[in-house]
Amino acid sequence: MKILFDQGTPVPLRRALHPHAVDTAAELGWSSFQNGQLLERAELEGYEILVTTDQNLRYQQNLTTRRIAIVVLMTTSWPRIRSGVGRVVEVVGAARCGAYTEVDFPSRV
Repeated sequence: MKILFDQGTPVPLRRALHPHAVDTAAELGWSSFQNGQLLERAELEGYEILVTTDQNLRYQQNLTTRRIAIVVLMTTSWPRIRSGVGRVVEVVGAARCGAYTEVDFPSRV
């Protein structure tokens, strides 16, 4: 699967998603793209999943016509994501065209 990480998505997560091909918006020079531009470009370039930490994306964009699956991490904290990385792997593996999924991570107590 071809996966794109948006700004704010912790890059170390990439290792857990092997053997999928993972690129970041920064690596591609797409850091300045607004969400609509990023989604459009990602779809044109054949990305199947966008992993983002932008919890407002679904309110800012009309996602009903999008082919790309969107996985929203409900935190930017790498320690919290790392502790729940199995859930991210599960959601990415189950993602389907046009799906929107939020992945929450328990707070450490």
